[in-house]
Amino acid sequence: MAQRWVTASDGVRLAVYEQGGGVPGAPTVLCVHGFPDDHRVWDGVVERLSAGGRFRVVTYDVRGSGSSEVPRRTRAYRLEQLAADTTAVADAVSPDGPVHLLTHDWGSVQSWHTVSTPHMAHRYASITSISGPDLDHTGHWYRAQLRRLTPARLARLAKQSLASQYVGLFHLTGIAELACRSGLLDAAAGTLRRRLETGEGPADYGPGLAARNKAGLKLYRANVLPRILRPRRREATLPAQVLAPGRDVFVLAPWQTEITDWAPNTEVHHVDGGHWLPSHRPDLVADFTAALVERTERTDQEKARTSA
Repeated sequence: MAQRWVTASDGVRLAVYEQGGGVPGAPTVLCVHGFPDDHRVWDGVVERLSAGGRFRVVTYDVRGSGSSEVPRRTRAYRLEQLAADTTAVADAVSPDGPVHLLTHDWGSVQSWHTVSTPHMAHRYASITSISGPDLDHTGHWYRAQLRRLTPARLARLAKQSLASQYVGLFHLTGIAELACRSGLLDAAAGTLRRRLETGEGPADYGPGLAARNKAGLKLYRANVLPRILRPRRREATLPAQVLAPGRDVFVLAPWQTEITDWAPNTEVHHVDGGHWLPSHRPDLVADFTAALVERTERTDQEKARTSA
């Protein structure tokens, strides 16, 4: 795996990793991880997608995690900057054509923002999203449940609100950092993985992640409340698919799948697994991703031939 550095628009250096792409013209898949992970959460997926050179697969450590630099100010983690980071990586690794996004958790949150930003959207050919909703859509989703309140909507709202209680903890400066440094957050996540995941994760996956990548707590503090309280209208028109794990205890299916009003070209797949699908079911993630990428590439090639 080759490693390089990409400098973001505010000067932060991002660690970028590339593998595969031996076949001429192989599509580029850019993977964006969430909190508290780093690029290694994609290792099993990268191995499968890059096999035989069919795809060129790029991962990177989001700012504040892994080997990338760690800005100190909370405002450095705003969605606008995260979207610019992803686009800077896309421009560096694929300057002559769009890339296909594969995203998880906060990687999905920031990537939905990216593909629905007009001056960036053309850099992306498709998106496969796992366990991460758009935050502006989240604000609209909560309002929609309350406007047209039914017993079913009330139940969905209550379940998702309970599932999202950890977000409140992450806003407690000092306490949340202590939970990361002490290993408490890693231990809780490990317990959930053992009980809820349906696949076997890598033997060394999990320990110390939150302690090393605790700066990612600023993702929540910089973005959640402003976006949910004052949501904006966003639209994403690219081919998209959502993988909704049935055992995810943090991001319940309705929250991330009821998006066709603003992302109309989206397929929804309910799959077996927990929140950490990329690390525990890399085969499933790779298969779904490859299918969408290949389908999108064929469609684009047919359009190009027709217009020629």
